[in-house]
Amino acid sequence: MTRPYLDPKTHLTELFTLALARIAPDAGLAIELERPKQASHGDWACNAAMQLARSLKRNPRQVAGELLANLPVSDLIDKTEIAGPGFINVFLKPAALQSLAAHILEQGVHFGRVNLGRGARIQVEFVSANPTGPLHVGHGRGAAYGASLANILTQAGYAVEREYYVNDAGRQMDILALSTWLRYLGLCGEFVPFPPNAYQGDYVKLMAESVFSLHAERYKRTAAQVLEGVPGIPSAEEYAQRPDLKDAAEEALDALIVAAKRLLGPDYAYLHGHALEEQLGDCRNDLTEFGVTFDCWFSERTLHESGLIDRAVAQLRQHGHLYEQDGALWFRSSAFGDEKDRVVRRENGIYTYFAADIAYHLNKFERGYARVIDVWGADHHGYIPRVKGALKAAGADPDRLEVSLVQFAVLYREGQKVPMSTRAGQYVTLRELRAEVGNDAARFFYVLRKSDQHLDFDLDLAKSQSNENPVYYIQYAHARICSVLGAWGGQEADLAEADAGLLVHPMELALLKRLAEYPEMVAAAAREYAPHLIAYYLRDLAADLHGLYTACQFLVEDQALRAARLLLIAATRRVLADGLVLLGVSAPEKM
Repeated sequence: MTRPYLDPKTHLTELFTLALARIAPDAGLAIELERPKQASHGDWACNAAMQLARSLKRNPRQVAGELLANLPVSDLIDKTEIAGPGFINVFLKPAALQSLAAHILEQGVHFGRVNLGRGARIQVEFVSANPTGPLHVGHGRGAAYGASLANILTQAGYAVEREYYVNDAGRQMDILALSTWLRYLGLCGEFVPFPPNAYQGDYVKLMAESVFSLHAERYKRTAAQVLEGVPGIPSAEEYAQRPDLKDAAEEALDALIVAAKRLLGPDYAYLHGHALEEQLGDCRNDLTEFGVTFDCWFSERTLHESGLIDRAVAQLRQHGHLYEQDGALWFRSSAFGDEKDRVVRRENGIYTYFAADIAYHLNKFERGYARVIDVWGADHHGYIPRVKGALKAAGADPDRLEVSLVQFAVLYREGQKVPMSTRAGQYVTLRELRAEVGNDAARFFYVLRKSDQHLDFDLDLAKSQSNENPVYYIQYAHARICSVLGAWGGQEADLAEADAGLLVHPMELALLKRLAEYPEMVAAAAREYAPHLIAYYLRDLAADLHGLYTACQFLVEDQALRAARLLLIAATRRVLADGLVLLGVSAPEKM
């Protein structure tokens, strides 16, 4: 009968704590254990002797010897050794891990859950792309990262709420509404030169066709009416070849927006709303199909309509951090680590995006989250001190806001970089990527690198069915186990009494060691906001499984050994599936 599982790290921590109490009861030192990088250095290492040496005024190796001399006897420890300047390396007996497989099956979905968060409420806000067009592959990385991070934090004991901030009250939405209207006017026979800095994609034409089919020429105005008072609109060719025309093009675009609002009157709100709902609905559907869902879709417009921005600005004014200059209202951002002061209200009386962001984050804090995590594109790095400074100026604790930066992904097909430009309509949408490589490959490849590192997304590799494709390699490990268990024909419950003491092959013990690391890996990924740690872990776990599959037969004649090995791979299947779920990837039973 295999002994009940006792977590080795917890057990060793208790033993070293007792030894410490015997030689230095007033040390006030918390025992810390870590896994050595080299297997030859044992299963666990303790550096307590080096931490104690100074206060005890003794040589660290001498202190290590005293700790070992006072270490209670344990039948899980094979041997210990003092290494280097005073590390204590601990080597465990196979019995320390052999009962783990049965423990994993007994725990089920609870294995791998840690109580790091202790139920604290955390909000993760991610994607939050302007609803001005289809989501592209850059947004996809933020979506995959944010969703996986939220899953991992939940697994680590936090009460997580997922939020999407809808930028539905700014200039970009006005540009989208104008772009749609201009395409609509073309369908009415009124041709206004289309601005090169408006939204160019085919989706704009589709929205214009939808408006025309529903309302015919209700929103028609003549080209002469539209262009009255509008400065010259550069052609696409001129705009591309002459950077000096950018300011003139932006001025013309703003004049066209003013003309649209003036000529359409109340009807402008319909066009604006139609474009918003079309693109927001498309975004929601795309993300849902990608396995990414949100608890809250927060509208920027509500900040304006509810007076929350007015209130936030009043808080800054009350604390003496605002001043007026050139008709605009400025926040003394430079006093809080920013490179310069920032406008919160323009000279025309309209609040800036920054003002809305201040109000939004103050609102998050008021909702009672212990911590809020924003997932932003890496190009927003300079925005962090600005927002944190404003929160501090308003009397809030800026440390409750944490920002994870995500580099955009660059696609490569057949070794060639795929061009991307949102306004010009030259990009690969998230939906197109998913259609080409599948949800699983997209979700996994997006989190295969640290979020703030550059990501080259190899489309050909993502589609390949080979060991070089990490997601295929991991899923194949899961399917391989399912195939073996299917050929056996029994139930997992039948393996509960298997004699795990028969698991003595080096590759069996290596796999058990890897399985034991899973809860620690979840905790590390949660602490560091690093889903890629789970991806790396799963790849290593799959490699251990494939290695064992090659080295050992599972369905052997010896019934006891067969049951023990089936118990081991059944536990491995559980952990593989659980880890894939955290990353939003399926665990197929056949491939």
